[in-house]
Amino acid sequence: MEKTANRLIPESITSIPKKTLVESSAKADHPTFALVRDSTLSTPSKSKILDRFKNLGVNLVPGDLYSHESLVSAIKQVDVVISAIGRTQLRFFPSEFGNDVDRVHAVELARTSFATKAKIRRAVEAERIPYTYVASNFFAGLYLSSFSQPGAAAPPRDKVVIVGDGNAKAFFNKEDDIGINSIKAVDDPRTLNKILYIRPRCSIYSFNDLVSLWEEKIGKALDRVYVTEEQLLKNIQEASYPLNMLLPIGHSAYVLGDQTNFEIEPSFGVEATELYPDANYTTVDEYLNQFI
Repeated sequence: MEKTANRLIPESITSIPKKTLVESSAKADHPTFALVRDSTLSTPSKSKILDRFKNLGVNLVPGDLYSHESLVSAIKQVDVVISAIGRTQLRFFPSEFGNDVDRVHAVELARTSFATKAKIRRAVEAERIPYTYVASNFFAGLYLSSFSQPGAAAPPRDKVVIVGDGNAKAFFNKEDDIGINSIKAVDDPRTLNKILYIRPRCSIYSFNDLVSLWEEKIGKALDRVYVTEEQLLKNIQEASYPLNMLLPIGHSAYVLGDQTNFEIEPSFGVEATELYPDANYTTVDEYLNQFI
C-alpha cells in the first residue's frame, strides 16, 4: 500500500489508544481522517485535543457508529480503516488492541468479549477483506500505572494483591509505542492478513518481578497478598460490572499466562521488534520512574 494511503480512525478520538493512533498517523505524513461524533465536536473540554489534531492536518469527519450512512460516507474517503473502538461496540468493528483473542482461555465475562472479537475476525476473513490484527497486550497506562489493583490510580505503596503465584508473564506496552507500530504496519506487506504482536523484551514481566522492581525503586517492601486461582474464580462469579470483566482479563494473563504461553508462527503472525529492530520502546523500568 502506498505511503500516502488515507486512513480513517474511529472513535472516540480522545481516549487511549485512539488519540495516539491519530497523532502517529498524522506525524507519519499519512492523510488522516478521524471519525468524530457531533457531540464531541461541540464539547468545550475536547477543543484542545481537536485543535491539536487540526494543527497536525487531521481531517475531522462528523459521524456516528450507529449511523450506517455516515459510516459508509466516511469509509469511502479512505483506503485503510484503523479501528480502536471499545469492547461495548464490538458488533460494528473489531478492536484488536489487547490479547490475541484466538489464543486465550478466559472465563466469563471476558470469554464472551473475546469470542465476539474472534467471530468478527472470521467474518472479515470469510469476506476476504485485507486485515491486520494488532495484539498489543496490556496498555501501560491502564495496567502498569495501577498494577492492576482495582480502583488504583498509581502503583501501590503499602500492599499489593497478586493473583495466582505471580510467575506468569505479561507484556506492558506504552500507548505511544503501540500507536507507532500500528501505523508502521499499515504500509508493511509483511503484516497483511497477519496478527501483529507487540512483544518487546523490555516490556515482559512476571507480577512478582514487577513488584520487586517497584520495591527497589521506592526503597520499601510491599505486603504481598496472594489470591489463589480458586478464590479468584469465586471473586469473579460474585463481582459486578466492571470487575466481572476486569478480573477475568487478569485471570487470563496473570494466572493462565495467555499473553506468553504460545509461539508466534509465521502462518498467522509477525512480531513487531523483528519487523522493526531499530525502533525504540519505553521500558517498564523507565515507565515506572514517573511514579516515584
